[in-house]
Amino acid sequence: MTLTTLRLALKSLKFRKFTVGMTIFSVGISILLFLAVDTIRVQAKNNFVNTVSGIDLIVGSRSGSVQLLLYSIFHIGNATNNVSWESYQKIIKHPRIESSIPISLGDSHKGFRVIGTSEKFLKDYQYRNDRSLSLLAGNNFTQLSDAVIGSNVAKKLNYSLNDEIILAHGMGNISLAQHNNMPFTISGILSPTGSPLDDSIVIDLKALEAIHIGWEHGIATSTEHSALNSDNETLQPKSITAFLLKLKSKHDVFNIQRAINDYRKEPLLAILPGVALLELWKVVGIIEKILIIISGFVIATTLISMLSIILTNLNSRRHELAVLRSVGASPLSISLLMIIETELIIIFSMILAIALLYLSILLFAPILHHTYGITIMMTPLSLFQWQLLGSVLLAGLLISLIPAFNAYRSTLQDGLTIRT
Repeated sequence: MTLTTLRLALKSLKFRKFTVGMTIFSVGISILLFLAVDTIRVQAKNNFVNTVSGIDLIVGSRSGSVQLLLYSIFHIGNATNNVSWESYQKIIKHPRIESSIPISLGDSHKGFRVIGTSEKFLKDYQYRNDRSLSLLAGNNFTQLSDAVIGSNVAKKLNYSLNDEIILAHGMGNISLAQHNNMPFTISGILSPTGSPLDDSIVIDLKALEAIHIGWEHGIATSTEHSALNSDNETLQPKSITAFLLKLKSKHDVFNIQRAINDYRKEPLLAILPGVALLELWKVVGIIEKILIIISGFVIATTLISMLSIILTNLNSRRHELAVLRSVGASPLSISLLMIIETELIIIFSMILAIALLYLSILLFAPILHHTYGITIMMTPLSLFQWQLLGSVLLAGLLISLIPAFNAYRSTLQDGLTIRT
């Protein structure tokens, strides 16, 4: 590649700026699509793995690790058994445990899960790289009749502070087992987190126990008692669904996990959330591979279209190429000119794609985080993305050989006279 040939290629592209500009735009958009899909794929995986953060162990009744993760963190499915309150109290007294978050599930409101937990939930629960929960409006639950709702619950049901809600026994949009005589008041609305908490209603663990006084096997045997109005601070559950543990030192994780899994009073399972989340991602992560394949086909289609445009324009440029031959350019030099022009189009398309990628992140990342709790960070291109760009550049080189060969052959035949 000589400097003269490069300058000539740039001038040639500038002369055909409209056609070249449209080609650069179309190729750039296809590359942008691939980069955007890969960026979202990687960051979605990071967000998924960090659905719960700052928690060392998740403990529930003995089942599968993914099943425990699904019902305790994603609120999908139900536990086969509960954990007794006695066992929970005994385990959390271990000197190497710093804090715990009890979780009790089973009730709902118009299809949204209800989480019974302690008043420390908003303080101790973390997500997305140790981010703490915050309130968009209102306050944490302080009374038995208080409820804190997720951002999606507030939006979809058009709820605001101080609205009254009635919880239902079990899951489902329609339930005949309503706790009608024990309404809750919305005391706070959570900021978007991009986690299952956005679709949850959080109440005091004692309140969850209170509304089930007079209930047996999911049926209300008495409707006269309203424990919520009694402000009974002594209510304690007999069992909980699961609990989260934060240890004083990460070095104790495996020892504490082994001790809980060997707990003799009842069969329990302690799992590492990060390991279980990666295991679950292997199941749901097939979607990312499909998106990458589709994006790859888009790039391939665009490159073929670019080749078609170059070949179409080549016939109209035969006089230009013949003039170059007349001033001493060899057929090989003209072929090299075709290759350089194609590679320059690819390079300019890559620059456009990278610029649009970061501009899109800059403009839309704050909106996504504020509205949906989805975190898209401004990060350098990954090794895989650079390899992708290198592959596109190589593919451009390969397809440029076709117009280069055609130019080489036509300039040998034409000279100054164009045959029509």
